Amino acid sequence: MLEGYTLQMLEERIGYCFHNIALLKQAMTHSSFTNEQRINKAKHYERLEFLGDAVLELVSSEFLFMEHKDMPEGELTKMRAAMVCEPSLAFCARDLELGQFMRLGKGEESTGGRHRDSIISDAMEALIGAIYLDGGMDAAKVFIDRFILSDLEDKQLFYDSKSNLQELIQGKLKKEFHYELLEESGPEHDKVFEVEVFMEKESLGKGSGRTKKAAEQQAAYKALLLLRDKGYVFKKY
Repeated sequence: MLEGYTLQMLEERIGYCFHNIALLKQAMTHSSFTNEQRINKAKHYERLEFLGDAVLELVSSEFLFMEHKDMPEGELTKMRAAMVCEPSLAFCARDLELGQFMRLGKGEESTGGRHRDSIISDAMEALIGAIYLDGGMDAAKVFIDRFILSDLEDKQLFYDSKSNLQELIQGKLKKEFHYELLEESGPEHDKVFEVEVFMEKESLGKGSGRTKKAAEQQAAYKALLLLRDKGYVFKKY
């Protein structure tokens, strides 16, 4: 946990006060921290993440079922998968600066773990699991509605950024675009990719992620924001 960031501050930020603060501490504890501290491994966030994933799937499924009454099952499944995938949850976690509140081992800290999609998306699910155990489904639903299912127009733009960008540039602007891999770093099991997207020779945005696809999604999202600022209109939800 970075200096100046406390669990009480996180409670204020999410609008929920824990009865059992140990659950929140566990949700913000990565296994690398417990391994280094020789703490009981049950106290890191992975079990809470497992629970939070199930709660999130149920709440998001109900939301989509009620919001899109005529949408077939296959489309609902596709939309839900986009909303709760790793890059999308990391996008929501960054709004809360969730990585700043985490307890990480020195190795994860030194390699940028606070900003890694895989870690902060898992922490987001762990936080949902902790809220569910502490306050029940109603409290978890309020959190999910506020921080994951709100502002869906911009979030949907992020979820479908690659397909939206392709539709805008090739379909409407009749131009070509491509992604270029700028850098590939980190150990084989935990690589970080940096990608830049170009519309012909014009750079539109850069992105990074644990996979090329995730990096391209970040780059495409930044490109769409740039093109929106320039007055281009794309698919609305």
